[in-house]
Amino acid sequence: MTDDEIRARNLAAVHGAFAAVGNGDADGQIAHYTDDAVMEMPFLDPPAITTGKEAIRERLAGAFTVFRFTLAIDRVIPCVDPDELVVEFTSQGMVTTTGKPYANRYIARFQFRDGLICFQREYFNPNAASGALQPD
Repeated sequence: MTDDEIRARNLAAVHGAFAAVGNGDADGQIAHYTDDAVMEMPFLDPPAITTGKEAIRERLAGAFTVFRFTLAIDRVIPCVDPDELVVEFTSQGMVTTTGKPYANRYIARFQFRDGLICFQREYFNPNAASGALQPD
């Protein structure tokens, strides 16, 4: 495969994972991850590093009971290594426990192995989430 074909295959994995997020489908999202994947969220309090497909699925399933949103990619920044992408994206949705809207901006670094996500480090505004979680 050419580097461009590898990048396209990897971006398809991100699109598939993001589509599953919009459906609140943790199983569908992790279908695009390797068994030993690592997901880092350094802006959570406390910061979180989740290792392994099952642990990631559990984290996502819990989040999807509270947050319902879709993700839209704004920009994809290819890296020299075709198995690495930086993606800027936004969310639109709501918090199920408060009924408040939830919107955020993100930037994430993805690494891939054989067309699956093996590493994701995601940065977002934690204040947007905490504000939407606070009851009136």
